[in-house]
Parts: sequence; structure tokens; C-alpha cells
Amino acid sequence: MYSEWAKDEIHIDRLEVFAHHGVYPEETREGQIFYVNAVLHTDMSRAGCSDELEHTVDYGAVCRFITNWMQENTCKLLEAVAGRLSEALLLKYSMISAVSLEIVKPYAPVRLPFEGISVRVYRCWHRAYIGLGSNLGDREGYLSGAVRALGAHPLTELKKVSKLLVTKPYGGVEQDDFLNGVAEIETLMNPQQLLEALHEIENEAGRKRTLHWGPRTLDLDILFYDKTVMETENLVIPHPDLENRRFVLEPMAEIAPAFRHPVTGKSMAALLRELEDTE
Repeated sequence: MYSEWAKDEIHIDRLEVFAHHGVYPEETREGQIFYVNAVLHTDMSRAGCSDELEHTVDYGAVCRFITNWMQENTCKLLEAVAGRLSEALLLKYSMISAVSLEIVKPYAPVRLPFEGISVRVYRCWHRAYIGLGSNLGDREGYLSGAVRALGAHPLTELKKVSKLLVTKPYGGVEQDDFLNGVAEIETLMNPQQLLEALHEIENEAGRKRTLHWGPRTLDLDILFYDKTVMETENLVIPHPDLENRRFVLEPMAEIAPAFRHPVTGKSMAALLRELEDTE
């Protein structure tokens, strides 16, 4: 599903749909015409060789899916229509790795001359690696529950989970040993949305944020998100100082040894070897 290199595209232009979306009651009551422009990103190499429909995206089926979704759902904002429909398409069709979707409202209630109002969004699958940790109570139970929750989230697919390893606490706070691992996921959420989803899973496990680097029932960290490098008030990607943390590098080297740190360019296997040499 996740593809960093497929550049092939299927274009759907001006698909006309009569639907009931809008802020004003008369729009949702009476309905109006919308036009949908879609660019479906997919790998067509197999279909190009086989000449078989099963090896590509059936654009007729996609058109019917778009029409049905827009007629069966009601949103106030074009932004919501475009965003939710894009996610629905990516969840429905595994061969689509990304979608650019434009929703055009030609008869928007604007009392000025115009040809149309539209909203365009781009959505794609993202690969993320999530650090798993627990050192309170049923450690294995908390981690197993977290993995199940990641796999059950409607905007996430669980791809790989490392073995769990027992590690000493990091950060200088005296506490019990941790059980750690890493999960690889594909997600339609952006980094901030993913962080919020992880916090919800932690809260369900009774996570208390009382002491920095202190004991916890469940600790979920975004280690990597594609090749993203970012820093905000509450989120830093890649996770800080992970190159010095065996409990991150060992499971990462197990499930993604060739994955390269977006800043240093070093693979997880190489970073683990360097850490072992220093130790």
C-alpha cells in the first residue's frame, strides 16, 4: 500500500454529483450539483504488462464509490467533504497510495459573479514507527493492548511488531525495568493527529504524567514518520536521542534494519552497531 516511488496517476475530471452538503439548511435540504476532480496515485507497471483490470484501479468503480459516498453523507464544509472522502478512498482501494481530490461547488451561495468555489486536498499513506514501553503492572498486557489499539484504529494499519525486550530505565529515575518494543504502522493521520491518538491509547491504559522519565503503565512515542524532521512545542520527530537508546535501536534493527535516520542518513543496523561499539 505504502509507496515512495510510484508516480503513475489516474485522473477523474468533473465527475458530476448531486448531493446535500453545505452550511445553510436549504443546501442540505434541497441539495445541489458538485463536481469532483480526482488524481489517484498508483503503480501501473503490473497492469501495463498484464493488460488485466484486476491489476489496476477500476476508475468506473471509483466514480461510483465517490458518487455514493457524497450522496450518503452530509457535511457542512467542503473541507470536510474533501478530507473524509479522500480517507474513504484510500481505505477502500489498497492499490491507491495517495489521492489529490478537488470538490467544486459551482452554485455556492456567494452573491458575486464567480465560476465556482472549490477545495483541494492531498492525502496519502504514511509510514511511522512507534516506540512501545511499560514498567508498571501487567507490562506485557499493556503493550499487547496498545498494539491491538493501533491495529484497530480506523486510519491506521499495523504492519510489523518487534520482539519485546527488558531494558533498564533511561533518564536517571529509580524504577522497575521496562518492557520495550517497536511497531511499524501505516497511517492516514498527520503527526499531530497520530500523537493525539497515541495519547488516547495511553490514557485508556491509565497513564499518569506526573514525573518526567518516571514509571508508566504505557509509553508510546513517534520515533519516525516517513522522512519527516520537525519540532513543535509538544512533538519532535525523529524522537530525540534515539541513537543512544538500545531499547529503540534493537527493535528497530529487527523490523527495519535498512531504514535510515533522516538527519544522519545512517541505517538502524549501523546505529545499533555504533552503540554496541561505544558500550
